[in-house]
Formats: sequence, structure tokens, C-alpha cells
Amino acid sequence: MWACIVEKGELLEFSTWNQVYDLLLHQAERIRKSGFRPAVIVGVSRGGLIPARVLSDLLDNPNLVTVTAEFYPGFAGNKNNPVLTKCVSKAVVDKKVLVVDEIVDTGSSLSLVKEHILKQGAAEVRIATLYYKARSVLKPEYYEKETDSWIIFPWDLKETIKRVFDRNARIDAVVEKETAKFIEVGTPPYLVKKFLSEIQEGRK
Repeated sequence: MWACIVEKGELLEFSTWNQVYDLLLHQAERIRKSGFRPAVIVGVSRGGLIPARVLSDLLDNPNLVTVTAEFYPGFAGNKNNPVLTKCVSKAVVDKKVLVVDEIVDTGSSLSLVKEHILKQGAAEVRIATLYYKARSVLKPEYYEKETDSWIIFPWDLKETIKRVFDRNARIDAVVEKETAKFIEVGTPPYLVKKFLSEIQEGRK
């Protein structure tokens, strides 16, 4: 079951490893049925790396490479405009390319990545994500769920917990309340407590 609660006007949802794998199984089948046969699969670092690796396996395609787009305020971009910090690591000239990420939020990063790969000479670029937000400027050819939620993936759980508690000046005042929220949406309690302990220890 997909459990959600309200977090500052936003739904919070935890996606388990099994749920993610089920979504990717379905997505791989949809990609095959669409007739699209990518020569290269590109995982967008960091969130798209694990889904891309799984799709590489499910689609029987070992040609997996990476690309990185990041936000650097005050650099070549700003908080709303991503910068390509790692170009696609394999020649894609005249090839069909599948770009994989875990979610498309604003769409700015994936738009940049798609433009980059097309400029490298790719014959066709399609996007696959697990989740899609309607506010995005880019709609993936393949996505499994449309959402307005803040999705917690199993590979970024500690980072997400840290982000939530970094919003608070005093972590001690909100530990019990926020711990209950994470557990309520299905996050394993022992992991929440472990990561909270590490975060608190790091602040001392």
C-alpha cells in the first residue's frame, strides 16, 4: 500500500524496494511493447542510476552509461537552472537513447540532458521515469505514476531525513514528531532511528 501524509502542504510518500522493482518491471514491458529498442541507456546521476541499472537488466541491454546535471547557485546556472557537470560517457551518434531518472519534477534537468544527447548526434531520445509531476515542462514518454507527492526512495532515505531536519533550528524539538511522520508512511522505524542518531551525532 502507498501510504501518504501531509508534510507542509505536500504529501509525503515512501516507495519500497519491492514497489520500485514492480514499477520497473511494468515499465520495461511497456517499453518493449512500444517497439522502442534503445542502443544506449543513460542513467541520470544520482537518482536515476539505480532505475537505469534495473532497466538495463530487464531490457537485456548492457550498454549503460551516465550523465550528471546539477544545480549550482552563483555558478553558470542558478537554483532554477541546472548545469551539465558530466557529459554522456559514450558515443551516441545515430543511436536510439533511453534516458532514465527516478522522477521528473520541474523537468529542467531532464530537458537539459535530452538537449545535450541530441547535440551529441543521437538519432532519437526518449525519457523514462518512475514518477511524473504535471508541473514539469517535459513529459516522459514512459512513466508509471503521476504524483504531487514528495517521494522518498529507498536509496535516498538518509538524505531525505536530513533535509527535513535541516529545516529546523533545533532538531531536539521535532525529532519525535518527524520520526512519527516518516514511520507513518511506511519507512522502516529502525532506519529512521539509525539515521536520526547519525544526524544528531554529526551536529555535536
